[in-house]
Parts: sequence; structure tokens; C-alpha cells
Amino acid sequence: MPTWFITGGAGFIGGNFVLDAVRRGIKVVNLDALTYAGNLDTLQSLQGNARHVFIHGDIGDSALVSRILAEHRPDAVINFAAESHVDRSIDGPAAFVQTNVVGTLSLLEQARDYWRSLDCDTASDFRFLHVSTDEVYGSLGDTGKFTETTPFAPNSPYAASKAASDHLVRAFHHTYGLPVLTTNCSNNYGPYQFPEKLIPLVIAKALAGETLPVYGDGRNVRDWLFVEDHCSAIRRVLEAGQVGETYNVGGDAERQNLEVVHTLCALLDERRPLADGRRRESLITFVEDRPGHDRRYAIDASKLKDALGWAPAVTFEEGMARTVDWYLDNQPWVDRVLDGSYRLERIGQS
Repeated sequence: MPTWFITGGAGFIGGNFVLDAVRRGIKVVNLDALTYAGNLDTLQSLQGNARHVFIHGDIGDSALVSRILAEHRPDAVINFAAESHVDRSIDGPAAFVQTNVVGTLSLLEQARDYWRSLDCDTASDFRFLHVSTDEVYGSLGDTGKFTETTPFAPNSPYAASKAASDHLVRAFHHTYGLPVLTTNCSNNYGPYQFPEKLIPLVIAKALAGETLPVYGDGRNVRDWLFVEDHCSAIRRVLEAGQVGETYNVGGDAERQNLEVVHTLCALLDERRPLADGRRRESLITFVEDRPGHDRRYAIDASKLKDALGWAPAVTFEEGMARTVDWYLDNQPWVDRVLDGSYRLERIGQS
């Protein structure tokens, strides 16, 4: 039974990945600092499961990470830990540099030292997989897609911090030989996503009959990736990816933000009509755009498909319906998340 050391495993993508890994019989050692977006409720089904060890702590705590590696002897380190919301990075960029850059550097140093301590056979099988974002590439025009060779051009403090961490991962491979893999994914959505992100935010506000804020003209385009597909891509890269390589992960589902909101409105009107009979699309309100808002992202995931045989299995329509149904069925989870400092207010207006 392999052991994976997963950082940020109480967050959105990390939490989904941990749940899936444990279901597959893998032992997971899960380190999470439990900042505002980390939520142990996501992992409630694993309580008492011997294959899941949760540790409350920071990836920047080098002594703690060193002890975890020495005690649990993982076969892989998978780094999800990150401050991840663009709007929050506009309000407070220092936290993003601290976690995404300084924290990743510390984690890499401990992973390198642990890897060097392994015998030859074990060391050759060890992997450090770094989970990153397509936002490091900047913004596209009306045509074209990001490939793994697209130059980095980050436009937000969040994107800049992730670009820096990607460069550090690459440097640790080329300088020290650490066997690394990097994935750069498009916009994720699905169960357990913190309600400040577009899709769960719109669901929460639409259920309450509140106005639905859409930045700018709503024509910004993202490639939407169902979190279950993202998890399967990471597993595939971990088991068969070429050391030192980067793999883009996309959902083949480019949609304008306004299209996403209209889709959510229709799904909620069908499942949970408003008492006054209004259609939820009437609640859409255009608000001042986010500072430096990238116009379009699109992922070319052909390298991952051609080299490793991966492709997304969940269509945009199916994924959106499953996501809406999950939030309708799990309102207590949402309510507990919103017991904290976040109250669905707008942030990131600089």
C-alpha cells in the first residue's frame, strides 16, 4: 500500500483528491494549516480511517515537515497547499508570497533532503508533484491556447506567486535532481469548493434570491474542469509522468462567465424555483470589473492526452448539474463554512 504525503488536503481540490485516494486504498498523510478555506468537514467521512492521518500544520514549518517525512516515509509528496483566490491576493499579496513561494521553497528543501536519504530503489520511485494553475501564463486573446511552453506572464499577485513556485520546483529538479512533476490546471469546480469562487458563490446567492454579481461585461472566458477529472489527471501524471515535465490539465469546456451564471440560474430554477416566481437570471447585476482581470484562459491538454492517455470524462453540462445537486444536498456544509469571517461579500477591489 503506497503512502502519499499530501499538503493542503483539507481544501477544495486537495480534499477531493484525499477522499478519492483513501477510497482507492492509499494511505494519506494530510498536512493542512486550516486557514479560512481549509475545512475538516470535507474529510468527515474519513474520521477513524487508519488510511488517513491528518496533521494540522504549515508547509513552511520545516521541522514539522521533516518529522512527517521521517516518520511516515511517503512514496510521493503532492503539494496542493496554496493561497488560491485572485481577489484575496489583491487585498493581501504578502500572504500569497509567504505560503506559495516561501512555503513551497521550504517544502522542496525538506523533500530534497528526505529523497537523498532513501536507498537507490526507493529514491528512483519517489516523486514530488506540484499542483499549479494556468493563471501563470497570463491572458489570451480571442484565439489560441496555453501550452506547456507558453511563457509565464502572471497578471495578479496570486498568479505571480504560483509562477514563482513553479520556477522553484523546476530549479530543484535541474539543480538537485529532485524527481518533480508539475501540473497546471484550468478553473476547477465541483463539491466542497469554498463559496468565494464564482460557481458556489452564485449558487449561494441565487438560492437566497440575492443579486448575482458579474464582473465587467461577463465575457471573460475560462476553461472549466470538473474537480473529479482534475484528480484523475493528477493520479495519471503521478503514476506515469516523465520526471521534470509539466502537464497542462484542461476540461475542454471554454465558457464565458456570463454563460456559467445563466447555466446555474437555469439549473436552480428547475430544481428550486423562487417563491415569487422570478427567473433567477433577472438577478444578474454587472459590477465593476476586477483590477487586472485576465480576459481569456484556454488550456491545450494534448500533451497529457497523447503521452499519458488522459482525457476529461465529465462534460460541462453534467459537471454543472452534479455540482448544483451537491450544494443543494449539502447546505449544512455550506452553512458551517460561512460561520467564519467570509460572508459572501465582494473582496479584491484594490
